[in-house]
Amino acid sequence: MEKPKVAILMGSKSDAEKIKPAVDTLNDLQIPCAVRVMSAHRTPAKVAEFAGNAEAEGIQVLIAAAGMAAHLAGVVAAHTMLPVIGIPVQGGALNGLDALLATVQMPGGIPVGTTAIGGAGAKNAALLAARIIALQDKELRQRLQKDRENQEDSVSQADQSLQQELGL
Repeated sequence: MEKPKVAILMGSKSDAEKIKPAVDTLNDLQIPCAVRVMSAHRTPAKVAEFAGNAEAEGIQVLIAAAGMAAHLAGVVAAHTMLPVIGIPVQGGALNGLDALLATVQMPGGIPVGTTAIGGAGAKNAALLAARIIALQDKELRQRLQKDRENQEDSVSQADQSLQQELGL
């Protein structure tokens, strides 16, 4: 089994369904990934150790998904030189807005790329990780190009179907 190139960390197991689009996208692109539950607040030493060792383990990109206070991506970024992508998880009193602001408002010097709240953000986190890895992996770049072409075909087919339905 190939070693993971991407690690997805989530603050709570209850976030698993919300990050599923990221896992599915990585699987579709044939990028091996690890998925772990770690909390910036409840297991900070474990997060620091994992992030600090990730590069030596062959991880190339880290994705961190968290809701509410959402400090997971920032804590991960503080302990690695690898690219970190944050997914603000929808839920809580502010329905993910608090997570978005906590993830995107990092201090200068500790960057975290942040995607949208919800499933589109999870999918885009995986695609962004794939693009980073594809800088050094031509076969992955070709799979990403094919994925883009499939998206274009899907939209064209939807347009044709709509035109037929409307009799235009």
